Amino acid sequence: MTWSEAGIARAVSLQLLQRKCIVMVDNCNWTGHECDILAVTMDLRIIDIEVKISRADLKADAAKDKWWHRMDWCQANAAGLIKPGERWDPWAHKTPRDWPPKVWKHYYALPADIWKPELIDALPSARSGVLLLEQRVSAFTPVVVKCLRRATPNRDAAKIKPESAIDIARLANLRMWEAYKKLANVS
Repeated sequence: MTWSEAGIARAVSLQLLQRKCIVMVDNCNWTGHECDILAVTMDLRIIDIEVKISRADLKADAAKDKWWHRMDWCQANAAGLIKPGERWDPWAHKTPRDWPPKVWKHYYALPADIWKPELIDALPSARSGVLLLEQRVSAFTPVVVKCLRRATPNRDAAKIKPESAIDIARLANLRMWEAYKKLANVS
């Protein structure tokens, strides 16, 4: 089997999220940063799942903006980091984040056959969970999702408002109709 982002996302959503979430959207930027799967739990919290199909893709994720907090000019000036006449570089004073903004739990989902234990050090946060997918010879469950490491919840992540959950559900609904349209055009 050739792994695809869509195939991995489907297995994760059906096996892990279906009973725990009210809505799931693929490739969503609602948090301000791209999520391969954005899920809203029954108690209105955000789960962000990044799907990776190669080791290089997993390692490159640490450089994404969602893993870094950059000081703006006012914060840097208040901290005494800006010298008179100096041009401000927001990337010069960045600090790592444990979770992406607005996210309660964060996971990586990837094929088990590309996982190596030393990849745990390549993850941008020790708070992220890891989901490994394995192929099976089964008509009922051809792909099995196993949790290698559970995500640590972000206690500071606020629940989203019901109106926001409705906006996310609306987006999922629109994407479903677009998928039907693409499927009809292919047939």
